Amino acid sequence: MSRTISATVDFWFDPLCPWAWITSRWMKEVEQVRDVQTSFHVMCLAYLNEDKDGIDEDYLNRLKWGPVRVCQAAAEAHGAEALDRLYTQLGTRFHNEGREQNRETIEEALDAAGLPTELADAADSTDFDEAVKKSHHLGMDQVGLDVGTPVISVEGVAFFGPVVTPIPRGEAAGRLWDGVRLVAGVDGFYELKRSRTLEPTFE
Repeated sequence: MSRTISATVDFWFDPLCPWAWITSRWMKEVEQVRDVQTSFHVMCLAYLNEDKDGIDEDYLNRLKWGPVRVCQAAAEAHGAEALDRLYTQLGTRFHNEGREQNRETIEEALDAAGLPTELADAADSTDFDEAVKKSHHLGMDQVGLDVGTPVISVEGVAFFGPVVTPIPRGEAAGRLWDGVRLVAGVDGFYELKRSRTLEPTFE
């Protein structure tokens, strides 16, 4: 018997971002305990920060278009479910396993996601850049350009975050979702924030 989905969450991510990865895994946990479905879309941190002043140079040097392009290519050729699978495989390798963000790792992730490894060619092509930018703006324009990823939109309300570590599991994930949905439903609510004191944990 199929369950009734009461909310669809649109989730924008760059596969290079460890914080977006943690939040995405939280949403996969939420799907197990609440009637929620997550629809993934790409954004691009390299594009977001390309014209910004005062950004740490080491951080900028780590940003890449390649993995985002491959995700967009996979979504266009094989659909949203394929993008979901690919993100899981890329994120596991990039973040949990600390693998190099290179073609070999991308091809391995594509294969594990049941997708053609030839999609890795997109990493070095600009053919998908306009589509990436369009997807990027669909998410980021809802929240403003002074934030990054993850961006989540639910019931017409978009926001940055939540940024959390480690990954909430089971009912703890559901309770966090309940709280996020509650504050998102308050007209005029904008921000809760404190300084991060922990590095991202992928357990």
